[in-house]
Amino acid sequence: MKTITIRRPDDWHLHLRDGAVMEGVIGDTSRHFARAIIMPNLVPPVVTTADAQAYRQRIMEVLPEGHRFQPLMTLYLTEHTQADDVEEGKRSGLITAVKLYPAGATTNSHGGVRDLDKVMPVLERMAAIGLPLCVHGEVTTPEVDIFDREAVFIETVLDPLRRRLPELKVTMEHVTTKEGIDYIKSAPANLAGSITTHHLIINRNAILVGGIRPHYYCLPVAKREHHRLALRAAATSGDPRFFLGTDSAPHVDPSKECGCGCAGIYTSPNTMSCLAHVFEQENALDRLEAFVSLNGPAWYGLAPNEETMTLVKHDEQAHFPAKRETGAGDITIFDPMFPLHWAVAD
Repeated sequence: MKTITIRRPDDWHLHLRDGAVMEGVIGDTSRHFARAIIMPNLVPPVVTTADAQAYRQRIMEVLPEGHRFQPLMTLYLTEHTQADDVEEGKRSGLITAVKLYPAGATTNSHGGVRDLDKVMPVLERMAAIGLPLCVHGEVTTPEVDIFDREAVFIETVLDPLRRRLPELKVTMEHVTTKEGIDYIKSAPANLAGSITTHHLIINRNAILVGGIRPHYYCLPVAKREHHRLALRAAATSGDPRFFLGTDSAPHVDPSKECGCGCAGIYTSPNTMSCLAHVFEQENALDRLEAFVSLNGPAWYGLAPNEETMTLVKHDEQAHFPAKRETGAGDITIFDPMFPLHWAVAD
């Protein structure tokens, strides 16, 4: 049996949804994580500070009793976003970041940005006040292969933006490629990347080999094995530019298991067990705390959590339910396809 104690972790990219789904899943995050950056791609999206305040209130109303959890709110960037509203949200302490979704890139992103020039006044204001931009780093043009979207985004959108506005702080969320890792490493300042649990574990074979497996389908889609290995090397390196953002994305099973299934993998319940397994495989358990508890707060200008978490490795396998029941229906929990022996101590 092994034991490791770390500061309580945070999740720097989380989907909670709303209504019955949110009520059913929030405890899986708040049980383990002290804070999480909450994604704004609801229907309708969270586009104003008033929207974010109302959404935060709904989150707090369904938080399980006794759980200590702080939702860090974001705004959904549109071509109609007002710079003054963004600045007021930052000044009030409510807004932690603004999220850029290229239109059509992922779930509920159709209202995203099509012309970056139209949001430059907002981005310039964000740079001036020190508010980070979180980006879904994929292009959506139909001629670009889905497995190349991230690399093309870096070349045609992100790098030109950063050259145009180098003082803007950018988080490249859910990095999935070696090109993304290398680009972040090459940046002299103002660029960091979040890495998901599932992209450290699966490659595209998990989706396609032996039949189509919808519960391994996410966006950005899992890539080739050499990309997965680059992600693991970055996550376990201790490099402060990389930190955990699970992109845990609950969808009820009928929305995944259909002719046109939704993108998203629900990893919140077993993320810490999966990560301990991965870091142990890489002989990097001593760097787990940096990835899940230290690097993210430093990037977002927050203090690390004072509370601690203990993970214990048991001889017997840790068991997680296959599904999370919610008032809207069952949600399948991520299966890493190997037994988990690490578990968070009660």
